[in-house]
Amino acid sequence: MASLTAVSHSSCFVSETQLKPRPARVFFSPGRGTSFLKRGSFRVARRIANMPLKKAAAVVVAATTAEKPKKRYPGEAKGFVEEMRFVAMKLHTRDQAKEGEKEVKEPQERSVVKWEPSVDGYLKFLVDSKLVYDTLEKIVEDSAYPFYAEFRNTGLERSEKLAKDLEWFKEQGYNIPEPSSPGVTYAHHLKELSETDPQAFICHFYNVYFAHSAGGRMIGKKVAEKILDNKELEFYKWDGELPQLLQNVRDKLNKVAESWTREEKDHCLEETEKSFKYSGDILRLVLS
Repeated sequence: MASLTAVSHSSCFVSETQLKPRPARVFFSPGRGTSFLKRGSFRVARRIANMPLKKAAAVVVAATTAEKPKKRYPGEAKGFVEEMRFVAMKLHTRDQAKEGEKEVKEPQERSVVKWEPSVDGYLKFLVDSKLVYDTLEKIVEDSAYPFYAEFRNTGLERSEKLAKDLEWFKEQGYNIPEPSSPGVTYAHHLKELSETDPQAFICHFYNVYFAHSAGGRMIGKKVAEKILDNKELEFYKWDGELPQLLQNVRDKLNKVAESWTREEKDHCLEETEKSFKYSGDILRLVLS
């Protein structure tokens, strides 16, 4: 009986002293210098050292396994339209935009002041452009995807304006050509995308309308100076304040893109280069 009592006391002694949780030890690296202390890490470490072992361990694990900051895409903080704008600007040449990074390879990629346009070539450009705008307007009117309807009657539509311009040329005695291969090809591509790949289609929608409101206007002005006695075509006029019209569409695009996954957004951005290629093929007609 005496031996059992001894064992019992011995067990109690171990449980109360040897098994008592010890304060967590925190080791500091001399190489981290005083900047480590300035950031307040010393105070944090001291608090951890005074915690029970189990709680201190949990704090350290939580700190070391914290999720890494989410990657931010250029322009993402301002909305998806800014992401599209960022990608598009990089595909300009330095002659076309200060943010441009592309080397000049095609005649239409040079500064517009160096162009030598012709009326016949400009008419081809206007006819093919009208086909593209006709197609875009019909797509949003038919709305294969419900959100296309958001982009009806935005005030950016150009088909009616181009029809008036072509009528004016006809009155001046010019023959209006039929749409050529660049316009027909692009219109077909837009129609196909609108039915099967809505994110890619939105990329083209954005670039066609917004590019015309910026660089397109400058091109129109310079071409008019050279071959049209400075006549301003209806193609370059909008009913209402253009900045506000653009902002309204920008808001709609951002709203639509909110429901897209990151993969869908990236897919949209990847279509930008194709958009530039198709539009460039049509723009080249001005110099033909």
